[in-house]
Amino acid sequence: MDPNTGKDESPMVWVDDENKELVVQGLKPGQALLAEIGSTEWVPGHSVGTPDHENVTRIPLRMAAIIRKALDDAERDGFL
Repeated sequence: MDPNTGKDESPMVWVDDENKELVVQGLKPGQALLAEIGSTEWVPGHSVGTPDHENVTRIPLRMAAIIRKALDDAERDGFL
């Protein structure tokens, strides 16, 4: 969990051992970011916009060490 957040808030990242997935809970993007994603190609070769079954989540860069730890834990447990 982001150390700068309250116990009932996000962002957070954790490993779902059963499904072997990294789960990210974060802050909703603002309308300006969603509009930009919907109008430009962010990643070369990827279509513009976000499919209806997907979402965009914002994660503070200060959480990089937390994300690394989650990935290290997944690797240690043999998921990667």
